Amino acid sequence: MEQSLDYRSLPLSDNILRAVEAMGFTEMTEIQQKAIQPGLEGRDIIAKAPTGTGKTCAFGIPILERIDLSLRQPQALILSPTRELATQIRDELRELGQFFEGLMIAVVYGGQSMQRQIDALKKGAQIVVATPGRLQDHIDHRTIRLDRITTVVLDEADRMLDMGFYRDVKKILDRIKSRKQLMMFSATISREVMDIGWLYQRDPVELTVLPVEESQPKIEQYWIETTGRRKLEDINDIMRGMGYRKAIVFCNTKYTTGMLERQLQGKGFNVACINGDMRQSDRNKVMADFKADKLDILVATDVAARGIDISEVEVVFNYDMPQDNDSYLHRIGRTGRAKHEGTSYLFVTEDDFSRLKNILRYTKLTIHPMTFDENRKLVPVTDSSI
Repeated sequence: MEQSLDYRSLPLSDNILRAVEAMGFTEMTEIQQKAIQPGLEGRDIIAKAPTGTGKTCAFGIPILERIDLSLRQPQALILSPTRELATQIRDELRELGQFFEGLMIAVVYGGQSMQRQIDALKKGAQIVVATPGRLQDHIDHRTIRLDRITTVVLDEADRMLDMGFYRDVKKILDRIKSRKQLMMFSATISREVMDIGWLYQRDPVELTVLPVEESQPKIEQYWIETTGRRKLEDINDIMRGMGYRKAIVFCNTKYTTGMLERQLQGKGFNVACINGDMRQSDRNKVMADFKADKLDILVATDVAARGIDISEVEVVFNYDMPQDNDSYLHRIGRTGRAKHEGTSYLFVTEDDFSRLKNILRYTKLTIHPMTFDENRKLVPVTDSSI
């Protein structure tokens, strides 16, 4: 029997129902339909779901419904691979919990003052969102209590474990003796994700959400054969020719982000970059400016851009060929969000054709070949052999 899409079909409190209504949510996504009820029951969950499918609500609603607001200690821990995603989760949970009086949520990540985070924890946060490395720092300094944590969530588990946090995650889970529930949400079920599941979950509910037409972002994808020297002009001509106002350009290295930032500024664009060498406060300012439409273009590396969720991004440029297939999907997923349509361009040099063929085989996506005519207008390529 088909499940209801209405949040009111679940045993949810008025606080949650009021919050989802205030947030503009009218019906549940597929992952929410499948995960919220077992989450409320305290079941372990391992879920494979694409990015942008509403996973934060899928684990956030069960967490909020089971929090004891009279207890001023951490009761739920959410581990995230990056600072940006951790902050995004914190913000969404605050919106979901806006009608829970006395709810406190702390976020802890590297690049921010430890003392500031200690102060937030001392105030009595019941939910902690953290990156594994910084949480381990707090554990080592005994500045966080773990003895009342009953629910742990690993968000984007595959990415987190691929980034080298496998041992940290294991150490953290081993320290949480009071844990009764472990929920894992992942775009792919890698061997490391399976290992964590085998070691720490008991009879988990296994969920799979496939990209379907309604939930899959509407993204027109194109590839353009070019050279390293021409890429700057290609971005300039596409941005101006198509009238795009908000773009993200992905590069493979921190050096390239800085170089391209300066070159695009020279073309008259309002541009800023984010990469792993920047202080977190500087990265936060860039993201705030981008969200506030003070920037035309954000130039970013893959890791620095993880967790960016800005619905108005019109176009994504793959300035450098993605180093793996999942990175391509992550990059293009920064556009076409919140039911907006988006566009992506993949720049392909002569040395990149084997990687392009690999991406096409792996993703089974349609990426249309384009080229520039004599007037520097984009036109379809009709005789591509790829």
